[in-house]
Amino acid sequence: MNKILKFAKVFILVDLCLIIFGMIFYTPTWVLNTQVAFIGSLFVTLASFLSYKKNVQNRLSNFETSTANLKVEDRDKIDEIDDPFDLYSEDEEIKEEELTPSKIKEIIKEEKSKIKRNSFKNTLFSATGFISIYRVVGYLALIIGFFALNNSKTLLPIPFLIGLAIVPISVLISKFTLKLEEDR
Repeated sequence: MNKILKFAKVFILVDLCLIIFGMIFYTPTWVLNTQVAFIGSLFVTLASFLSYKKNVQNRLSNFETSTANLKVEDRDKIDEIDDPFDLYSEDEEIKEEELTPSKIKEIIKEEKSKIKRNSFKNTLFSATGFISIYRVVGYLALIIGFFALNNSKTLLPIPFLIGLAIVPISVLISKFTLKLEEDR
C-alpha cells in the first residue's frame, strides 16, 4: 500500500505541473482535455491493477490448495532446499540410449499438447483480469469523457494524448525514484 501512495504522489505532482503549465501557456480548454484524459487513463490503470491483483491472489490460493493435495515423495533435505517446489525432477527418467527418433517426436508432441492446454487454461484463468468490471468502468469513463469533449466541440487531440501519457510517464518516474530510494 505504501508503494501505491508513492505512485499516487508522483501522479498528482506530474498532473499539477501539467495543470500549471497549461494555465500559464494555454487555454482552460487545453487543461480540460488533459484532465479528462488523465482521469480516464488513471481509472483504467487502477482498474487493471486491482483486477490483476485479484487474479494473482486467486491463483495463489488455488496453487496453495493444489500443492497441499499433492503427494510428497521421499526426497532428501538438500533436494528440498535446492528445489522446494520439485520443479526439476522428471516424472519419467529416459536414458539417452533409449531415445529414438520416433520417441523424440512423441515427446515433442506431448510437450506441444501440454503447452496448448496450458495456454488455453491460462487464458481462461486470466480472463477475469482483462474482462473485469473495474476495467470496463475505467474504459467507459475514458470513452464517455472523449465523446463529451467531442460533442461539446472542445476536443483537442494533442492535449488529450498528453493527458493519456501522464500515467505511463508517471509510472516511469515513480519506478526510477523508488529504485533510487531502495538503492540508498
